Amino acid sequence: MAKFMVVLLMIMALSYFTAIANSQVKNIFLLAGQSNMSGLGGVVNNTWDGIIPPECSPNPAILKLDAKLQWVEATEPLHADIDANVTCGIGPGMPFANSLLNKTSFLGEVGLVPCAMAGNRISQWQKGTFLYNQLVMRAKAAAVQECGVTRAMLWYQGESDTTLLSNANAYKGKMQQFFTDLRSDVGIPDLLIIQVALASGTNYTDIVREAQLNPDLANVVTVDAWGLELHKDNLHLTASSQVLLGHMMADAYLQTISTTS
Repeated sequence: MAKFMVVLLMIMALSYFTAIANSQVKNIFLLAGQSNMSGLGGVVNNTWDGIIPPECSPNPAILKLDAKLQWVEATEPLHADIDANVTCGIGPGMPFANSLLNKTSFLGEVGLVPCAMAGNRISQWQKGTFLYNQLVMRAKAAAVQECGVTRAMLWYQGESDTTLLSNANAYKGKMQQFFTDLRSDVGIPDLLIIQVALASGTNYTDIVREAQLNPDLANVVTVDAWGLELHKDNLHLTASSQVLLGHMMADAYLQTISTTS
């Protein structure tokens, strides 16, 4: 009888820990920046057309940390409860996650942590600001809740810094400081950052793009969005462009980990 109870307890313990392991989000990706990361694909005149490309379809293996810091199955619009002051549509997050799962067999679950907000400058992401503090808080909550591993931050920001020459000239230094502070505050000194070089902007886009294409920081990989199709506002990526960008960022991530492993 005693042996039977021991075996039973071992089976119960194994089942418990297997369930815990299966529930864990093993691969966490932070999503930050401004409106092209929030995603306005399919949004015209502040109305989303509701069309979800196949590459953005929900998948039980793709979760997101919602505004209440709960893990839920990820669906478009991914940032709807985070960037609540704008009408969100298709962004790069879902096609990124689906592309990862379609191209690999070892990742397991993917946990997306939306943190982007429309219309912000790089100065609004500096240490101590609301956006910075929210990003760090959500990053820590995501990792602690499910004992997951934060693999990278996807970063798409800078259009708001192309209007004034002073902002454009200051962009590189502020970007480097933001990345450095973030790595320190989330406790990952070599956190991979996959950033997007702008597809659009105004007066000084070239200066900001130059900073993004040459970040001069280790473990920062840049994906160039230049040439991707834009909405008629000449600022925001279309839904099809967001899908392409998600694939590009997934390829950049997989290429990076294949060369470092």
